[in-house]
Amino acid sequence: MARKGWHILKDEGRVTVTRRLPVRFDLSVEAELPCARTVSLTRVAQQVRQDMWRRLQDLRGFAPAVEVSRSEGGLVIRAGGALADPVTGRVRDSLADLLESPTHQARWIAHAGRRSHG
Repeated sequence: MARKGWHILKDEGRVTVTRRLPVRFDLSVEAELPCARTVSLTRVAQQVRQDMWRRLQDLRGFAPAVEVSRSEGGLVIRAGGALADPVTGRVRDSLADLLESPTHQARWIAHAGRRSHG
């Protein structure tokens, strides 16, 4: 399903939000996010996508993609997307810092725990 130019793909226990299909992860960073409560995977993916876009919006030819799946201890987030040009270590490090940020993680979980589905 496309929503405002974003494709939201749902599988059992996994949601992917992407700008383009097919989904490509030329740039890819993963992080595990502890989460003991039930949250909306779609909301987590949307929040990560927004923060990732704010951080990487000057990256030419970048088409964001975020995949969120459930794990035993919480959530696994894969963020990145399609790139027109090769990525530098600085860009990968910046994205990894975002995914590991306790402040961002807490906000994502708080937002995703509000009444919703997905």
